[in-house]
Amino acid sequence: MQTRQIDRRLSIAPMMDHTDKHFRYFMRLLSKHVVLYTEMITTGALIHGDRKRFLDYEKREHPLAIQLGGNNPNDLAECSLIAEGEGYDEVNLNIGCPSDRVQNGQFGACLMSNTKLVSECVNKIQATVKIPVTVKTRIGIDDQDSYEFLYNFIKSVNDAGCDTFIIHARKAILSGLSPKQNREIPPLNYERVHAIKQSLPSLNISINGGFTELDQIQSQLQHVDGVMVGRAAYQNPFMLVEADNVIFNDDSSSLTRHEILEEFKHYVAKQCALGVNIKNLTRHIIGLYQGQPGARQFRRMLSDAVPENTNPVQFMDNIIQSVTAKKNLSE
Repeated sequence: MQTRQIDRRLSIAPMMDHTDKHFRYFMRLLSKHVVLYTEMITTGALIHGDRKRFLDYEKREHPLAIQLGGNNPNDLAECSLIAEGEGYDEVNLNIGCPSDRVQNGQFGACLMSNTKLVSECVNKIQATVKIPVTVKTRIGIDDQDSYEFLYNFIKSVNDAGCDTFIIHARKAILSGLSPKQNREIPPLNYERVHAIKQSLPSLNISINGGFTELDQIQSQLQHVDGVMVGRAAYQNPFMLVEADNVIFNDDSSSLTRHEILEEFKHYVAKQCALGVNIKNLTRHIIGLYQGQPGARQFRRMLSDAVPENTNPVQFMDNIIQSVTAKKNLSE
């Protein structure tokens, strides 16, 4: 299988309950180049669950990576081989999630304390598939929070065969904080991630945590190879429209909000015909008019129940007409 070259200068973080195939399709309307990730999929769910539901995607989503959660090298290798067979461009191992559910399964961020096992997992995956194997991790966990700890972890996993790391520039506190609090309370330490890149310049290092503007991303690219954004892409997705030009030096296309909605409307019609609930589609676009005239009405209309005898295309058309009229009135 021929693997695609992946330009990692900007990527969208895997986010539970967010980065499903519908969200990723929407992201691809905004940017042709950002790397997209699935939600974290556990090995058990993929091996024993509804494989098609977990792995389904639209071809235009490439470059697309699958993020796996697990701690058994053989299971991770099996799931990676399945993902490769389905055409995914990358396998990413989650060593960053601090949730109780993940900790109870003995994977995610708590694996930072077991470098040997992480290395075994990476080595087994690497020997099984031809697509890139990457690791998403934190800068530390609990009291294992030093540059030396992070360096030794990265170096050991690199020796096992991984040369691409996405580092969330906060440590994880494994007891007492919720996943949301772990995204906000531990302080950001960008300098530690920069130092890893300086010490290990041959590695591909992406940084994650707290980035909301393209100028911040540009600034970080002076120190690391890539930046991963998370909630900002959900809360203010239109920022990504300029990413292809500003970050990837591609000015070949740039859709307006209206054009994006028209494109997404056709996707909504197709998915609803397949039985998807329209609210599972439109929930992903609620931030599209962030900071724009009509944003509040746009959010309200998306949140309201679909009127009786209104088909999905009509529902989307009503929203498009409403927000367009509001914009025209403000000009």
